[in-house]
Amino acid sequence: MKIWKPIFLFYLGGMAYCAMELGWRGRTHGSMFVTGGLCFVLIGRLNQVPSPLPLLPRALVGAGIITMLELGCGMLFNRSYTVWDYRNVPLNFRGQICLPFCLLWIPISLLAIRLYAGLDRLLTFPDDGVK
Repeated sequence: MKIWKPIFLFYLGGMAYCAMELGWRGRTHGSMFVTGGLCFVLIGRLNQVPSPLPLLPRALVGAGIITMLELGCGMLFNRSYTVWDYRNVPLNFRGQICLPFCLLWIPISLLAIRLYAGLDRLLTFPDDGVK
């Protein structure tokens, strides 16, 4: 079964997202693990569409993916602004997302695209060849 590779990549994405938050603000939340895992897998899958976009447009789409998942996660888990609070950041939407962080997601998406592609090539599990 090829299920283990996406599960492992999801796990790595979740851990990386939490690590970025811990490094940036010194704390994180369990919902960020799920958000990070989803972001990493979805952004990585941008490489696997039949006619992938050039790298920079893929990074822009990746930033959009992260922003929309953060908005969804924020609307579910951050209504009291205990996970994060962008209300004082310029160009925010309901304190859940903001333009400065959306722009920050572009280089992070670029890194995620490259990292996912490399890991996808390198990771092999014993049952990858089994039909």
